[in-house]
Amino acid sequence: MPCRNLMLKARTDRRYIRSTYRSNRFVLAEVNAPHAHEETGRRRPPVNLAFVLDRSGSMSGEKIRLAKLAVEQSIAHLNSDDRFAIVVYDDKIDVAFPSAPATPDNRKSALRRLALFDARNQTNLGEGWLRGCEQVAMQLLEDGVNRCLLLTDGLANVGITDPNELARHAGELRQRGVSTTTFGVGTDFNEQLLQAMATFGGGNYYYIADAAQIADHVASEVGEALDVVAHDVVLEVTAPEGVSIESLSPFPFEERGGRTVISLGALVAEQVSQVVLRLNFPFGEIGRETGVVVALTDRDDIADGASTSLAWEYADGKANDIQPRDVEVDRAVARVFASRAQQEATIHNRGGDYRGAAAALAAVAKRIRAYAGTDAELKLVVVELERDAAEVAAPMPAASLKEMHFRGYASAKMRMADGTAMRRPRPEDKRT
Repeated sequence: MPCRNLMLKARTDRRYIRSTYRSNRFVLAEVNAPHAHEETGRRRPPVNLAFVLDRSGSMSGEKIRLAKLAVEQSIAHLNSDDRFAIVVYDDKIDVAFPSAPATPDNRKSALRRLALFDARNQTNLGEGWLRGCEQVAMQLLEDGVNRCLLLTDGLANVGITDPNELARHAGELRQRGVSTTTFGVGTDFNEQLLQAMATFGGGNYYYIADAAQIADHVASEVGEALDVVAHDVVLEVTAPEGVSIESLSPFPFEERGGRTVISLGALVAEQVSQVVLRLNFPFGEIGRETGVVVALTDRDDIADGASTSLAWEYADGKANDIQPRDVEVDRAVARVFASRAQQEATIHNRGGDYRGAAAALAAVAKRIRAYAGTDAELKLVVVELERDAAEVAAPMPAASLKEMHFRGYASAKMRMADGTAMRRPRPEDKRT
């Protein structure tokens, strides 16, 4: 029988914690989304989308043509219950088509209007994106997916240009129900900005190396919006006083009433999402136990009260030193730290600090090698880090830096190499 509920699992890397100083332990929480709507008998919720297209001068020619094609192909998959809007921007903002139901007539009218716009001038990314979010917010669907899709190939050089301010706005909009997905095309956009906007905005970030891939990437994201089975998924961790918790995965998190709350956003059918947490424990008497409760909630209550408990015991140094490790947690932790090192290295390299770039990767490779043992997957992470360290030790092409940065993002967020959601393999997939 198809699964109708969100499923939650959690495990820790080690059972014992030290009594005489603050120990760090890691927790891997995994959330599995249910099957698609047609398999569970649920109606697909409608979507409310805004396509925000950069039409600055650098988008001229094939880029703007393919961006328009991406919109055309995407809205062709919408039903009349769905809504869409189109915003184009350079240094001026135009609502090419205000939010409206995705009827056949409206789709045709929208494409006729979009055809009138061409690339020109500079890039007011912030105002263009906010206008798209406004179109979504004015027609907010309580039971649907409300998302702004921002595509750009350049830097925010007019209007709001501060990355922190734009990320903060994305977080505020997410809390109001409007998520943000970003697409960076080519080599001249700010990948740190677009990733931050998507992370705080509860959406996804895509790197499009070749303009020919624009339509495929945008269509994939729209396809995921149509395949969402769980909205506003939240992981909540309750711990005793004195235990601090940090989410290492690229999801927004905050302390709320004694709980650590991690926002996973919307999950698509059969998606597998993992969150790596770092817990820091206070001193304690040998033999005493402590623990946390990990729980899952969502807007539609399909988590059905899912929760699990984890426990640790204070022990002496010897017991801590010889205790076994959970290799699945070690692998997830290694992926997260490797991803962070890759992104840090790209920043150093771009700034001309090639020694610092290589050192960032080499340090994490050394740390993982210390506990990798004979595990083939962990050893492979070390090999990849050492390969990347050699690469960043000299000037790198802009495209290679963006690819490495995106590879780190996708790995840490448990998404495929092309940016799409990682899903559970089906039995027929395993046979083939």
